Amino acid sequence: QVQLVESGGGLVQAGGSLRLSCAASGRTFSNYAAGWFRQAPGTERQFVAAISWSGASTYYADSVKGRFTISRDNAKNTVYLEVNSLKPEDTAVYYCALRQRGRITPLVRDYDYWGQGTQVTVSS
Repeated sequence: QVQLVESGGGLVQAGGSLRLSCAASGRTFSNYAAGWFRQAPGTERQFVAAISWSGASTYYADSVKGRFTISRDNAKNTVYLEVNSLKPEDTAVYYCALRQRGRITPLVRDYDYWGQGTQVTVSS
């Protein structure tokens, strides 16, 4: 079993930045692809970014490309999401997830483990 804990969310003005972290424990973190998703009230969970187990491959939703950066440190069992040039529409709970097998993917159903989420609120 894998446990994921996100941190780093908060309230920020439009144009600001945050660094979200996702700490994993329980099993060999480096075996898993990782992803970040977000969910605003009344909406479905939405793909944000994903990274392969080695960090060599990344994939972003069009809405965040050029503003967000996903990275990982396997020695620290941690995945990061740098969020820059934030907009009010980025307001959501941000979740990290791990996928046990296969390539990185934007699909919620492909991920095996999920954290509890961290709130990001962007004021205009």
